[in-house]
Amino acid sequence: MNIPTRATPSRQRIPIPARLVGGLAVLTAAGTLLLMLPGVGSTRPLYLNEAVFTAVSALSVTGLSIIAPGRDFTLFGQFILLLLIQIGGVGFMVLAVVVLQLLGRQVLLEDRLALRDSLGLIRTSEITRLTRRVLVTVVIIELFGAVLLFAHWSTFLPLEPGRIAFYAVFHSVSAFCNAGFDLFGGLPQFPRGVPNDAFTLTVLGALILIGGLGIPVVGDLLSWPKARALSLHTRITLFIATLLTVSGTVSIFLSETFHPGALNLETVEDRLGLSLFQAISARTAGYAGFPGFETLSPGSQLALMALMFIGSAPASMGGGITTGTFAVMLLAVLSFTRGLPATRVGGRTIGAASIRKAGAVLTVSLIVVITATYLIVVSHPQSTLDKALFEVVSAFATCGLTLGFTPQLNLFGQLVIILVMFWGRLGALTIVAALAMPRRKSAVTYPEEQILIG
Repeated sequence: MNIPTRATPSRQRIPIPARLVGGLAVLTAAGTLLLMLPGVGSTRPLYLNEAVFTAVSALSVTGLSIIAPGRDFTLFGQFILLLLIQIGGVGFMVLAVVVLQLLGRQVLLEDRLALRDSLGLIRTSEITRLTRRVLVTVVIIELFGAVLLFAHWSTFLPLEPGRIAFYAVFHSVSAFCNAGFDLFGGLPQFPRGVPNDAFTLTVLGALILIGGLGIPVVGDLLSWPKARALSLHTRITLFIATLLTVSGTVSIFLSETFHPGALNLETVEDRLGLSLFQAISARTAGYAGFPGFETLSPGSQLALMALMFIGSAPASMGGGITTGTFAVMLLAVLSFTRGLPATRVGGRTIGAASIRKAGAVLTVSLIVVITATYLIVVSHPQSTLDKALFEVVSAFATCGLTLGFTPQLNLFGQLVIILVMFWGRLGALTIVAALAMPRRKSAVTYPEEQILIG
């Protein structure tokens, strides 16, 4: 297959990672301007810091907010927020490719490479076909979720049918894109926030799970009826997702049972169900399944931070270091303890390059989280370490869960969280590669020397 390239190779090209960073920056600027339009705020126009924070949070599908969209936005403003969430979830490079095709332009090699990096894929082959399939699948899943929510919420929400329909679409998109924004918080008629009945949480949880699997996994599952085989990446992703969900549910349930916190008044069955939903939501979705979330026991908070930090699958709607990084590092440790010469799983060997990349992502991510937490603690004398760390991890993982500290951030703290959300959406490697100098090949090698480890 011949892939078209630029006709003028001598022209200096912008590095692909820099294009991704620049693209998100441009979208942030456009989203900020839209949110500052007259008629967006319900009582007044948004301030610049509120608009920037909300735009970054929506485009990075995080959900952290210093305002309450259901209370402080008009219907027009909520629609703009929905649009930003959808763009942030699907990815601006996917939309760019679709627009190029609609205009009749060929998708050039560098556009394919940028799309590959944006989606976290390995190969560029048939990437536009996968993009079309994913977009169609996204629309179908979100519409199906909206229909289920509308049919259920129409039975008890004190709103007119048109408003319920918009709420259903908004929360279906927000859940599938792992954004975590909701329109219930801050409204007096909904003191408990998002409805937490079993049906609502099941629909939202299913949307979050599918959105967090990643584009390659969704594409693989769509091909399974014909191929009858799943790739190693898909099998590992499904296993790690199941492992994290089960272990997270058990951890939260045990912590809330032996150290009563937010769920101490719930029955055992409800406590287990809410623990399951919260374990699913913590992997970058950001919905709090019950009121009084900030009163969770310390054990539950620690479990949620671990789930948020790992996050969802690569090339998914969510963030975190991703299940791919976690799986590779875990497999490398297991192979090392077994004395194997290489990292092996499922009859395959994980390449050394993948292990180095996973190690780089983990190291850089820890540095970002620790640095941002330090800055928050230093600049906010009223903060505590647990709240600052929880908020930073939530922003880094583009999750959106909060212990109620985000609205208390000063301008410097808001800037720190904005940068962390920006970083978390693009990924450590993308930004590092965008800032790094081009690599030069060197014919010089140096003798090896061992250093002490452990």
